[in-house]
Amino acid sequence: MKGDLFSGRHLVRAATGPGMSVENAECLRYAVDGEMYARRGSVVAHRGELRFERGGQGVGGMLKRAVTGEGLPLTVVHGQGEVWLAHGALNCFVVELEPGDRFTVGARHVLCFDPSLSYGIRTVKGSGVTAGGLFSSVFSGSGRLGLLCEGDPLVIPVSAEQPVYAGPDSVIGWSESLETSLHRSRSRGPVLRGGSGEAVRLMLRGEGVVVVRPSRLTRRDPQQH
Repeated sequence: MKGDLFSGRHLVRAATGPGMSVENAECLRYAVDGEMYARRGSVVAHRGELRFERGGQGVGGMLKRAVTGEGLPLTVVHGQGEVWLAHGALNCFVVELEPGDRFTVGARHVLCFDPSLSYGIRTVKGSGVTAGGLFSSVFSGSGRLGLLCEGDPLVIPVSAEQPVYAGPDSVIGWSESLETSLHRSRSRGPVLRGGSGEAVRLMLRGEGVVVVRPSRLTRRDPQQH
């Protein structure tokens, strides 16, 4: 058989080592040698001697009801082999954490992660707004975290002198060192996803970065299902 489909651009090549890597813009590959955690339903293909099981309370509780209140069911993959992961043809990218790093991320943006990472849930200080972004998960330790984004993400530097304001449901994640708070303000229109006549803004201040997705969150957003 011939054709562009069978060109080298689409051909899967042998893994160069264990762990997570980018297969293409919309798919991650994980060479498993032990175990890893994946968003349930995200494994589109696999090979090797692998066993799949649902995450227990210790794992599932990590992201349960984070951000959207819908939670993020997880699958634990055991054994030796390879899995390919994707979700809704969304763009995939990898964050590599080193010892001392702490990264806050919304649960709906998580695709997979190394078992070496630690995690917990934090609440964003603010006015009690229940939109996405009020609850987030904090990853720390040494390892890789696979994330999802609708479109190409924007990585915006933040400083104490130049805080960044963003719609809560537009934010993928941020440096844990940043100070965050939610604000409501009256406006003539829904400037930042706050509904008619009221703008809801997540303010980030300090030294670090915030990652923002360049699209609106809709009620049927595929990242939530």
